[in-house]
Amino acid sequence: MGTDTELIKKPAPTLYAIIIIKLLKGLIFVAVAVAAYTLSDNDIPTDFQNLLHHLRLNPERKFWADLARQVGQLTETNLLWAAAGTLVYSLFSLVEAFGLMFRVSWAGWLAIGEAAFFIPIEIYELVHRDAPRQPGRTGHPVTLVIILILNIFIVWYLFQNRRRLFRHQHHN
Repeated sequence: MGTDTELIKKPAPTLYAIIIIKLLKGLIFVAVAVAAYTLSDNDIPTDFQNLLHHLRLNPERKFWADLARQVGQLTETNLLWAAAGTLVYSLFSLVEAFGLMFRVSWAGWLAIGEAAFFIPIEIYELVHRDAPRQPGRTGHPVTLVIILILNIFIVWYLFQNRRRLFRHQHHN
């Protein structure tokens, strides 16, 4: 038992970085969920136009005009569903972060599963990014590549180090 405890107490800076990423991601998505909920009963198109004016951005530019059209299609119900979905998703990241903090093996598997789930989606987005007539594509390719690399690294690192990081969960 002494060696298991000593192994667990060893610093794991990469694991700490993953925990911080998961915490930040969870907190950002909580903030997005709260913002969507609080905005759900507002006049979103008007608020968007006021924001553009406040930021001194030209609402006539194609990007802002296209975005304004999409914003105009949002309904209160859609925003409430988006807020609920975003909140549930944020809870996954927060549960992963706290589970990883306490080095619970199921949290490691949850983090591996979540990161692995998005890898094919990110690859698909990168491969089909420049396909004609794909107006729904969002995100910059460099950002997608960084997220893809990060997810591949998280899957690899947690899988490779699962015994060392989560040894206290194995009963021999």
